[in-house]
Amino acid sequence: MSEGQRDMKNILVLCTGNSCRSQMAQGYLKQFTKDKAEIYSAGIETHGLNPEAVAIMKEDGIDISKHTSNHVDEYVHIDFDYIITVCDHAKENCPYIPSKNAIRLHHDFYDPSKVEGSKSEKYVAFLKARNEIKMYCRDFAANLLL
Repeated sequence: MSEGQRDMKNILVLCTGNSCRSQMAQGYLKQFTKDKAEIYSAGIETHGLNPEAVAIMKEDGIDISKHTSNHVDEYVHIDFDYIITVCDHAKENCPYIPSKNAIRLHHDFYDPSKVEGSKSEKYVAFLKARNEIKMYCRDFAANLLL
């Protein structure tokens, strides 16, 4: 095994529906960890990609349009180094994930998909969530991983 492979970390970002916050976090973590981590996102349910999440990430130069909405059970065979829950519901209802030494982290990010109102109000909500997630992912990569 090469040095690079040995240092590669497996990171799971977990949310309720794997449609919005976990997808954005996956996009940013891929950017900030570069080739030091394999990033996965999943939900305890699958709701498909939220088009507004895709659009707000594209504005920041990150294309998540090819991501898929995955169920956490699809990844039971992966030994994760980090499991990051991005909403309280996922943290409280997460099934057991058999990663022996995974460091579990939690941050309840603002949920823009719950905002009702005008198009501009929804845009502001997605922008707020994206910026929170970006800062968290940048700090995670800088302080914990690299």
